[in-house]
Amino acid sequence: MDEHFLRPPYQILHLNSRPYLCPMEMNGHTIAFHTLGCKLNFSETAGIARDISQRGFEQVDFQQVADVYVINTCSVTQNADKECRYWVRKALQKNPDAYVAIIGCYAQLQPEEIAQIQGVDLVLGATEKFKLHQYLQDLTKNELGEVHSCEINEADFYVSAYSLGDRTRAFLKVQDGCDYKCTYCTIPKARGVSRSDSLDNVLANARAIADQGIREIVLTGVNIGDYGKGEHGNKRHEHTFLDLVQALDEVPGLDRLRISSIEPNLLKDETIRFVAQSRHFVPHFHIPLQSGSNKLLRRMKRRYQRELYADRVAQIRHHLPDAAIGVDVICGFPGETEEDFLETYRFLNDLEISYLHVFTYSQRPGTEADAMSEQVPYALRKKRSKTLRVLSFKKRRAFYESQLHTPHQVLWEDNFKAGYITGYTENYVKVKALWDPDLVNQKQVVNLTEIDDDGLVRATIASPQPV
Repeated sequence: MDEHFLRPPYQILHLNSRPYLCPMEMNGHTIAFHTLGCKLNFSETAGIARDISQRGFEQVDFQQVADVYVINTCSVTQNADKECRYWVRKALQKNPDAYVAIIGCYAQLQPEEIAQIQGVDLVLGATEKFKLHQYLQDLTKNELGEVHSCEINEADFYVSAYSLGDRTRAFLKVQDGCDYKCTYCTIPKARGVSRSDSLDNVLANARAIADQGIREIVLTGVNIGDYGKGEHGNKRHEHTFLDLVQALDEVPGLDRLRISSIEPNLLKDETIRFVAQSRHFVPHFHIPLQSGSNKLLRRMKRRYQRELYADRVAQIRHHLPDAAIGVDVICGFPGETEEDFLETYRFLNDLEISYLHVFTYSQRPGTEADAMSEQVPYALRKKRSKTLRVLSFKKRRAFYESQLHTPHQVLWEDNFKAGYITGYTENYVKVKALWDPDLVNQKQVVNLTEIDDDGLVRATIASPQPV
């Protein structure tokens, strides 16, 4: 941290050779947060917001007038800059004199670029974002944004987080960072090495969530299958991902546990078998593929080939025939020929999967893929993405149809739309029924009757009493 960035009345202190600002209480000021990107970002925003609120700030909705606006950014796509600028403008439209802070992955990767955005006062990198309150002692607007950023190798410690903003569902952070070297990805440069929360901390956070009456927890991280690495300040695995899910399944007061995205090479047979017989883990897996071409998987430096991926799907279907299986896939990676794309399409078409998350490849500065030759024209990338989105629609429709006329447990959400309430079954079918506010955050047995024009499944209540 450079001293010339600091304004009175800050005092520079040193702890473990890292300077930080002496914290002071700030009562009576309002603060609003907006989160871009992944579930992990949402869990971290919630943790930072709780810390700020405990120090005297009053949290308000981002659409309200606030003294401070904080935008937690994402760096996955090339739209990061546009999204950041858009939300800065939205904040300043509410309060032109507001103090604007930018945190998150994009703030770590491009801090100087963000600092030049009109109206931005503060940019905090990967480690500094967790000390936000230390930088909010003087809310005077700056002519230029202040940057407080670390070298990414300093992001070697772990900060727990979980979200509580939704009455029904919480995101529980269990892992951060990534040791993989995928050629298209900026996350290791934005978040640092793979590291995990201790098992005791994860269980304590899960109990805290359950105590709030929240019915479902989604496990989140950058690479959650790598859980256990760095748990006690080193690279040795103290616990495995299987240890984690087994321990969480014993936490009292939880109804549902859901695994978010997990790498196919880290999704082991024993984990699949455990989910199949567990009390609380639901039959839903989201497994990144990225390409159905082994040639492209090698260029991406993925740690598996398509044969392993197909085996993971087959194992899930064997143990959990009705499980939802989601897939991430990238269209237009450098060197992707028409035959490579058709190979991916045919591979996905033949797999017993439930839906796709389709990403149009976007060049990220500093990645290996950005410097590769044979960049696919953007219009062709978009065309291929559209083709796969059509396939995703067909896959989801077929999966939903396979679940019709069978009873399922649905967890109703606080979501009113056109006279209906919506929720998700244990295997991630989105259903709707006539609005009833008493159903919110209740789990009920329903019969799935028909797929409506909006792509949701109509449901009738099979058991009027909550499960």
